[in-house]
Amino acid sequence: MDKKAGLLTQIEIVIALLEKQCFIEIKSGVLQLIYERYKKALIALEKENSINNLNIAGGVRAYMDSYSDYNNPLLEEMHKAEKLYGKLI
Repeated sequence: MDKKAGLLTQIEIVIALLEKQCFIEIKSGVLQLIYERYKKALIALEKENSINNLNIAGGVRAYMDSYSDYNNPLLEEMHKAEKLYGKLI
């Protein structure tokens, strides 16, 4: 699997976790911002096949600044996505 495909898969995982675990919270605040960024990143990768318009970096930090749930699997999956993104830029 190439790096873009790996990032696309990871973004899909993060979105699924946000929709499943944080359905109410993704309608406002920090989780809404994170969710919207990941949805836009997914569209950019699927439609444009481009990493130029991705804005997922900093999601882990934003989450940590707002929540103290350090053991949340969402945090780990966002970290993986940011790490993959970092390898592409």
